[in-house]
Amino acid sequence: MRAFDYVRATDTREAVRLLAEDPAASCLAGGTTQLDLMKDGVLEPPRLIDITRLPLHGIERHGEALHVGALATMEELAADTTVAARLPMVRESLLRGASVQLRNMATIGGNLLQRTRCRYFRDPTVLECNKRTPGSGCAAAQGAARMHAVLGASGRCIALHASDLAVALVALDAVVHIQGPAKTRTVPLTEFYLTADESPQRENVLEHAELITAVEIPLPSAAARSGYLKVRDRASYEFALASAAVLLVLEDGMIRQARVGLGGVGTKPWRAYASEHVLTGASATTATFREAADAALRDAWTVPGTAFKVPLARRTLVRELQTVSGVTA
Repeated sequence: MRAFDYVRATDTREAVRLLAEDPAASCLAGGTTQLDLMKDGVLEPPRLIDITRLPLHGIERHGEALHVGALATMEELAADTTVAARLPMVRESLLRGASVQLRNMATIGGNLLQRTRCRYFRDPTVLECNKRTPGSGCAAAQGAARMHAVLGASGRCIALHASDLAVALVALDAVVHIQGPAKTRTVPLTEFYLTADESPQRENVLEHAELITAVEIPLPSAAARSGYLKVRDRASYEFALASAAVLLVLEDGMIRQARVGLGGVGTKPWRAYASEHVLTGASATTATFREAADAALRDAWTVPGTAFKVPLARRTLVRELQTVSGVTA
């Protein structure tokens, strides 16, 4: 690891100013995987701005929305009473996303900004990586690719977005609040992430010197049911091969509202709008759920190592739709 300057910011404006002064500076906060990538030699920022002491903690309910500070931890959010009562799929995504030790350190903002675990991106000796060197190619598309993406993917990049929490939040239309040098702005999480096919080297719309300060999560109606299913190689704290975040509002056997997010299969947390279109207004039956799952994976792009994910993701979504709806036949 190369030497770098370390600066601890004391407030948000100072952090933004320090970042703006140095186009090559990076932030340090729990959950971002910044240090991992520095140790691997993938990132070598000359200056590291520590934002862990900024006043961006706390979880508050504002009407029918939950306002979550970017530096609130995963464990704090999972333990929140409103999350337990109204947002089961958020709680489940947090509890299945990491060990207790990690959840007590990793922040919500850091989790949303974590980088891909693609082994080719994280190995600087691999020269073909469009994320590190645009135009160089994608070694993953030609090599072992079991833990890679099939949605938002192409021959340019198949790197997977690893966050469980983000899958639930995109399904709920969560919004991120962003502070920049000149202004603040809010961005729907569904518009925050970029697919690898669009821009392999850039994973979200955050500009340099901008910080996520909070996440706003709309609360679903009291009639809503939700859940999060994660399929993985082992039961204890492994990244998803496929996952599904599902929210349904049912009335007399009909689906009045449906929200679906998919994980483990997308180059970004995937909002399955095609599935929602099939589900909304339809009968809550296994046949409907299978049709919705087919719609979600219709545009999948695979290589030999990822082809198994298409039927696995379909089955994962169908199973969670059955669980949330209570329909099994």
